[in-house]
Amino acid sequence: MSELIDTFANRLSKAISIRNIKPVELSEKTGIDKSKISSYMSGRYKAKQDGIYILSKVLEVDPAWLMGYDVPMGSVSNVTSNVDISSNKKYYMCPVYGRIAAGQPNWAEECIEGRIPLDYEFMGITNPEEYFFLQVNGESMNKVVRNGSYALIHRQDMVENGEIAVVLVNGYEATLKHFSKQGEIIVLTPESSDESIEQQIYTKETPIKVLGKYIGKFEINKNR
Repeated sequence: MSELIDTFANRLSKAISIRNIKPVELSEKTGIDKSKISSYMSGRYKAKQDGIYILSKVLEVDPAWLMGYDVPMGSVSNVTSNVDISSNKKYYMCPVYGRIAAGQPNWAEECIEGRIPLDYEFMGITNPEEYFFLQVNGESMNKVVRNGSYALIHRQDMVENGEIAVVLVNGYEATLKHFSKQGEIIVLTPESSDESIEQQIYTKETPIKVLGKYIGKFEINKNR
Protein backbone atom coordinates (compact mmCIF):
# COMPACT_ATOMS: atom_id res chain seq x y z
CA MET A 1 0.00 0.00 0.00
CA SER A 2 1.34 3.43 -0.86
CA GLU A 3 0.99 6.68 1.00
CA LEU A 4 -1.81 9.21 0.68
CA ILE A 5 -2.32 10.25 -2.95
CA ASP A 6 -5.34 12.55 -2.66
CA THR A 7 -7.11 14.80 -0.19
CA PHE A 8 -10.18 14.06 1.88
CA ALA A 9 -11.97 17.02 0.21
CA ASN A 10 -11.31 15.67 -3.29
CA ARG A 11 -12.38 12.15 -2.39
CA LEU A 12 -15.57 13.36 -0.71
CA SER A 13 -16.51 15.49 -3.73
CA LYS A 14 -15.78 12.58 -6.06
CA ALA A 15 -17.93 10.17 -4.03
CA ILE A 16 -20.81 12.65 -3.91
CA SER A 17 -20.64 13.03 -7.69
CA ILE A 18 -20.37 9.28 -8.39
CA ARG A 19 -23.24 8.43 -6.04
CA ASN A 20 -25.29 11.26 -7.56
CA ILE A 21 -26.28 12.60 -4.17
CA LYS A 22 -26.68 16.26 -3.28
CA PRO A 23 -24.88 17.68 -0.23
CA VAL A 24 -28.22 18.48 1.38
CA GLU A 25 -29.30 14.83 0.96
CA LEU A 26 -25.98 13.65 2.39
CA SER A 27 -26.58 15.94 5.36
CA GLU A 28 -30.00 14.44 5.95
CA LYS A 29 -28.76 10.84 5.72
CA THR A 30 -25.68 11.32 7.89
CA GLY A 31 -27.01 13.83 10.40
CA ILE A 32 -24.00 16.04 9.65
CA ASP A 33 -24.84 19.72 9.25
CA LYS A 34 -24.89 20.90 5.62
CA SER A 35 -22.46 23.73 6.39
CA LYS A 36 -19.97 21.19 7.74
CA ILE A 37 -20.23 19.10 4.59
CA SER A 38 -19.62 22.23 2.51
CA SER A 39 -16.54 22.95 4.64
CA TYR A 40 -15.31 19.38 4.12
CA MET A 41 -15.75 19.65 0.36
CA SER A 42 -13.94 22.99 0.21
CA GLY A 43 -11.03 21.65 2.22
CA ARG A 44 -11.47 24.11 5.08
CA TYR A 45 -12.04 21.31 7.56
CA LYS A 46 -11.52 17.55 7.69
CA ALA A 47 -14.01 15.22 9.34
CA LYS A 48 -13.03 13.38 12.51
CA GLN A 49 -12.88 9.59 12.53
CA ASP A 50 -16.54 9.12 13.52
CA GLY A 51 -17.65 11.49 10.76
CA ILE A 52 -15.48 9.73 8.19
CA TYR A 53 -17.03 6.39 9.10
CA ILE A 54 -20.60 7.75 8.84
CA LEU A 55 -19.88 9.45 5.50
CA SER A 56 -18.20 6.35 4.08
CA LYS A 57 -21.13 4.15 5.09
CA VAL A 58 -23.74 6.40 3.46
CA LEU A 59 -21.62 6.96 0.33
CA GLU A 60 -20.76 3.23 0.16
CA VAL A 61 -17.04 3.77 -0.06
CA ASP A 62 -14.13 2.46 1.95
CA PRO A 63 -13.16 4.72 4.89
CA ALA A 64 -9.48 4.50 3.99
CA TRP A 65 -10.26 5.50 0.39
CA LEU A 66 -12.28 8.48 1.62
CA MET A 67 -9.29 9.57 3.73
CA GLY A 68 -7.14 9.68 0.58
CA TYR A 69 -5.28 6.37 0.67
CA ASP A 70 -4.39 4.49 -2.51
CA VAL A 71 -6.95 1.73 -1.95
CA PRO A 72 -9.95 0.55 -4.00
CA MET A 73 -12.99 2.76 -3.62
CA GLY A 74 -15.26 0.02 -2.34
CA SER A 75 -13.17 -2.71 -0.68
CA VAL A 76 -9.81 -3.22 0.97
CA SER A 77 -7.86 -6.24 2.21
CA ASN A 78 -6.45 -5.65 5.68
CA VAL A 79 -5.43 -7.31 8.90
CA THR A 80 -8.97 -8.33 9.69
CA SER A 81 -11.35 -8.76 6.78
CA ASN A 82 -12.85 -6.55 4.11
CA VAL A 83 -14.60 -3.56 5.66
CA ASP A 84 -18.32 -4.20 5.36
CA ILE A 85 -19.89 -0.76 5.07
CA SER A 86 -23.37 -2.29 5.09
CA SER A 87 -22.95 -3.63 8.62
CA ASN A 88 -23.37 -1.83 11.92
CA LYS A 89 -19.87 -2.74 13.08
CA LYS A 90 -17.69 -0.07 14.58
CA TYR A 91 -14.07 0.18 13.52
CA TYR A 92 -11.25 1.81 15.44
CA MET A 93 -9.54 4.32 13.15
CA CYS A 94 -6.03 3.25 14.04
CA PRO A 95 -3.36 5.96 13.61
CA VAL A 96 -0.56 5.68 11.07
CA TYR A 97 2.76 7.04 12.29
CA GLY A 98 4.82 7.73 9.18
CA ARG A 99 7.23 5.28 7.57
CA ILE A 100 9.84 2.95 8.99
CA ALA A 101 12.63 1.01 7.37
CA ALA A 102 12.65 -2.71 6.71
CA GLY A 103 16.22 -2.51 5.49
CA GLN A 104 18.75 -0.21 7.07
CA PRO A 105 17.11 1.84 9.86
CA ASN A 106 15.34 4.97 8.74
CA TRP A 107 13.82 7.87 10.65
CA ALA A 108 10.28 7.26 11.92
CA GLU A 109 8.23 10.46 11.88
CA GLU A 110 6.38 10.96 15.16
CA CYS A 111 3.26 12.42 13.66
CA ILE A 112 0.00 10.88 12.52
CA GLU A 113 -0.20 10.73 8.72
CA GLY A 114 -3.62 9.15 8.56
CA ARG A 115 -5.82 6.42 10.00
CA ILE A 116 -6.75 2.89 8.92
CA PRO A 117 -10.01 1.18 10.00
CA LEU A 118 -9.32 -1.72 12.35
CA ASP A 119 -11.86 -4.39 13.31
CA TYR A 120 -10.58 -4.72 16.86
CA GLU A 121 -13.38 -7.05 17.96
CA PHE A 122 -12.43 -9.58 15.26
CA MET A 123 -8.79 -9.35 16.37
CA GLY A 124 -9.72 -9.84 20.04
CA ILE A 125 -8.22 -6.47 20.94
CA THR A 126 -9.50 -5.00 24.19
CA ASN A 127 -7.55 -1.72 24.18
CA PRO A 128 -7.29 -0.53 20.56
CA GLU A 129 -5.68 2.76 21.68
CA GLU A 130 -2.52 0.76 22.43
CA TYR A 131 -2.08 -0.06 18.72
CA PHE A 132 -0.74 1.88 15.76
CA PHE A 133 0.39 1.32 12.18
CA LEU A 134 3.79 2.04 10.65
CA GLN A 135 4.49 1.84 6.93
CA VAL A 136 7.25 -0.58 5.93
CA ASN A 137 9.89 0.82 3.60
CA GLY A 138 12.30 -1.83 2.34
CA GLU A 139 12.68 -5.52 1.56
CA SER A 140 14.38 -7.00 4.63
CA MET A 141 11.08 -8.32 6.08
CA ASN A 142 9.34 -9.07 2.79
CA LYS A 143 8.58 -12.68 3.75
CA VAL A 144 6.36 -11.24 6.49
CA VAL A 145 5.36 -7.75 5.33
CA ARG A 146 5.71 -6.44 1.79
CA ASN A 147 7.42 -3.15 1.04
CA GLY A 148 4.84 -0.35 1.27
CA SER A 149 2.47 -2.31 3.49
CA TYR A 150 1.38 -1.21 6.95
CA ALA A 151 2.56 -3.13 10.01
CA LEU A 152 0.15 -3.23 12.95
CA ILE A 153 2.10 -2.66 16.17
CA HIS A 154 1.16 -3.10 19.82
CA ARG A 155 2.81 -0.40 21.89
CA GLN A 156 5.15 -2.06 24.42
CA ASP A 157 8.76 -1.68 25.51
CA MET A 158 9.71 -5.36 25.78
CA VAL A 159 9.41 -8.42 23.51
CA GLU A 160 10.56 -12.03 23.74
CA ASN A 161 13.66 -13.14 21.84
CA GLY A 162 12.74 -14.00 18.26
CA GLU A 163 9.59 -11.88 18.14
CA ILE A 164 9.20 -9.19 15.48
CA ALA A 165 9.49 -5.72 16.94
CA VAL A 166 9.76 -2.09 15.97
CA VAL A 167 13.07 -0.96 17.39
CA LEU A 168 14.36 2.57 17.74
CA VAL A 169 18.09 2.81 16.99
CA ASN A 170 20.18 5.81 18.03
CA GLY A 171 17.10 7.62 19.25
CA TYR A 172 15.55 8.40 15.87
CA GLU A 173 15.99 5.49 13.45
CA ALA A 174 13.23 2.86 13.55
CA THR A 175 13.33 -0.57 11.96
CA LEU A 176 11.17 -3.73 11.89
CA LYS A 177 13.11 -6.93 12.62
CA HIS A 178 13.22 -10.12 14.66
CA PHE A 179 14.61 -8.98 18.00
CA SER A 180 16.95 -10.89 20.29
CA LYS A 181 19.18 -9.89 23.17
CA GLN A 182 22.22 -11.90 24.15
CA GLY A 183 23.83 -10.35 27.23
CA GLU A 184 24.77 -6.83 26.20
CA ILE A 185 24.46 -7.62 22.49
CA ILE A 186 21.25 -6.92 20.56
CA VAL A 187 20.68 -8.68 17.25
CA LEU A 188 18.10 -7.55 14.69
CA THR A 189 17.45 -10.29 12.15
CA PRO A 190 15.73 -9.86 8.76
CA GLU A 191 13.35 -12.33 7.12
CA SER A 192 13.79 -11.65 3.44
CA SER A 193 13.99 -13.32 0.06
CA ASP A 194 17.03 -11.11 -0.54
CA GLU A 195 19.94 -13.09 0.89
CA SER A 196 22.26 -10.09 0.72
CA ILE A 197 20.42 -8.44 3.64
CA GLU A 198 22.30 -9.25 6.82
CA GLN A 199 21.70 -9.15 10.54
CA GLN A 200 22.29 -5.91 12.40
CA ILE A 201 24.32 -6.33 15.58
CA TYR A 202 24.58 -3.62 18.23
CA THR A 203 26.57 -3.30 21.45
CA LYS A 204 25.65 -1.31 24.55
CA GLU A 205 27.29 1.75 22.98
CA THR A 206 24.31 2.10 20.61
CA PRO A 207 21.04 3.28 22.22
CA ILE A 208 18.32 0.72 21.46
CA LYS A 209 14.65 0.97 22.47
CA VAL A 210 11.75 -1.36 21.66
CA LEU A 211 8.70 0.64 20.55
CA GLY A 212 6.27 -2.23 20.07
CA LYS A 213 5.51 -5.75 18.93
CA TYR A 214 4.39 -6.69 15.42
CA ILE A 215 0.82 -8.04 15.40
CA GLY A 216 -0.38 -8.06 11.80
CA LYS A 217 -0.49 -6.10 8.58
CA PHE A 218 -2.62 -4.00 6.27
CA GLU A 219 -2.03 -4.77 2.59
CA ILE A 220 -3.76 -3.80 -0.61
CA ASN A 221 -5.66 -6.44 -2.53
CA LYS A 222 -3.90 -6.32 -5.90
CA ASN A 223 -6.96 -7.67 -7.72
CA ARG A 224 -8.72 -4.40 -8.43
